[in-house]
Amino acid sequence: MQIPRGSGGPGAAGALLTVCPLPDRPGVRAAGEITLSTRTTWEAALERLAGHGHEVFHVELSAVTFVDVAGASVLAVTAQNLGAGRRIVVDRPPVTLRRLLELFWPGLPALEVVT
Repeated sequence: MQIPRGSGGPGAAGALLTVCPLPDRPGVRAAGEITLSTRTTWEAALERLAGHGHEVFHVELSAVTFVDVAGASVLAVTAQNLGAGRRIVVDRPPVTLRRLLELFWPGLPALEVVT
């Protein structure tokens, strides 16, 4: 799933986000930027994952170059709404996302960050 826009830096109209399923475990791999212009794609991918009922699912972000606070919020709210015993493992997130999660959602039990 892709949403291309014009051109520009992080958070600009040039943002592009690609999200595809992981082949070896429940989860997705995202590439590009998670910004206002790609938030719909990001939200939809997380909603689909949360709806599958897996106890643990992975979100691999090594190819994501930027995440704004709204994108981090979508991830945190999804984790908060998972229910007891379920969690999201965030694999190799960009520094911006790690900082936002540490600042605004420290110690969120349903969210595990693996660097």
